[in-house]
Amino acid sequence: MPTFISGMLNIKQQTIHKSVSLSGVGLHTGAKTTMTFLPAKPNHGIKFQRIDLPGSPFVDADCDNVVDVSRGTTIEQSGARVSTIEHTLAALVGLEIDNVIIQLDGPECPIMDGSSIQFVEILKQAGTEEQNALRDFFEVQEPIFYREAARNVEIAALPLDDYRVTVMIDYNSPVLGSQHASLNDIRQFEKEIASCRTFCFLHELEMLYKNNLIRGGDLNNAIVIVDRVVQEDELENIARMLNKPKVEVKHEGILNNVELRYKNEPARHKLLDMVGDLALAGRPLKAQVLAARPGHAANVAFAKKLKKAMAEADRKGRPKYNPNLPPVMDINKIAQILPHRYPFLLIDKIIYLDNESVAGVKNVTMNEHFFLGHFPGNPVFPGVLQVEAMAQVGGILVLNTVPDPENYWTYFLGIENFRFRKMVLPGDTLVIQCDLVAPIKRGIAKMYGRAFVGNNLVCEGTMTASIVRKDS
Repeated sequence: MPTFISGMLNIKQQTIHKSVSLSGVGLHTGAKTTMTFLPAKPNHGIKFQRIDLPGSPFVDADCDNVVDVSRGTTIEQSGARVSTIEHTLAALVGLEIDNVIIQLDGPECPIMDGSSIQFVEILKQAGTEEQNALRDFFEVQEPIFYREAARNVEIAALPLDDYRVTVMIDYNSPVLGSQHASLNDIRQFEKEIASCRTFCFLHELEMLYKNNLIRGGDLNNAIVIVDRVVQEDELENIARMLNKPKVEVKHEGILNNVELRYKNEPARHKLLDMVGDLALAGRPLKAQVLAARPGHAANVAFAKKLKKAMAEADRKGRPKYNPNLPPVMDINKIAQILPHRYPFLLIDKIIYLDNESVAGVKNVTMNEHFFLGHFPGNPVFPGVLQVEAMAQVGGILVLNTVPDPENYWTYFLGIENFRFRKMVLPGDTLVIQCDLVAPIKRGIAKMYGRAFVGNNLVCEGTMTASIVRKDS
């Protein structure tokens, strides 16, 4: 059974249990393609493979590889292209499958019925397999915004210990009107979103057909919205265009009387597209995503913004802690440098130290004396002591700059922009990193500190300290 965290997201990475295949035509190319999903190792990610090309090149599912977003999402790498990938990616995200190889013998993913449901069904036939590696979530800590004024597009990712998506569309169409769709639990993707089909307007259909851009399209894989009055002779032309004996329009404005699976099926499909496109950011998300009038171009632009935020977070980096490795300094060595003693020595070991950075560990236990009063029946590690623990870790960094640290004191001069983001509780392991903001001058050090419990940032801020000789 998969392992879950709050919000019902899987903790561990997953792949598929066995290889499975399906075939169909590409919406835009009309090319028949067989698609085979294969298991992949932990941390492999999602990769497409064009087995019909020399050398069977791989194409990573990465927003930096996107080359076209005009009528779907197309990626290219090493001269190999794969088109219309969004429905496939959405199915993988909806099933929380992290690692898979997708082999294709053609240039475009099959459109199937215009939704993700057949990809979901074939992947469920394959079964999922939990892997011995944790999922590397990107947890949005500060709101991330994207705006495109020309198209009145707005997308935001807000902090949330889960993954939820809400989409609003408004085409100024009397047929569609304004529609909303929400996915509040990724486990509802199969039931609520996966079967929702792609759509286009009649005027778009005519343009696409004239430009030979929907060679694989028919009324079985797309909903056509009729947004104007259509005469009988025009319907006859449309029928010939689609190779149908006859087409007609209901009063609801859907070509050929196609029944919608949901009243807001177009909005739900736009949500499906967004889930698939945002997978191109490269990591599973923890965020509340809100989108007004999204499309592939905006989705990919936002995925790039998310990827940039991921890189920035990685650059700042949460310290990597392996309890199996020996520390740089154990508690005895720390006590030789810092003047603090029980109950005010608040770090247990130093796990990293160089001239500009330091990382230390504080194991929080119920035996801490302050839990007697903070708070009885609801023990919470006081924020002021988190700051003190961070200051002590920073003190190790500052004292490391002198040859005889035992002969110096460090004094707190100030703190700036300190934020507490999550409670720290008994049983937590607090991993603290401090980095010099600027070189130490005249014994004054300014540091930026962050503290983590697991992958969660619990507090951060800037500290200033002074280093003074004991005999001065």
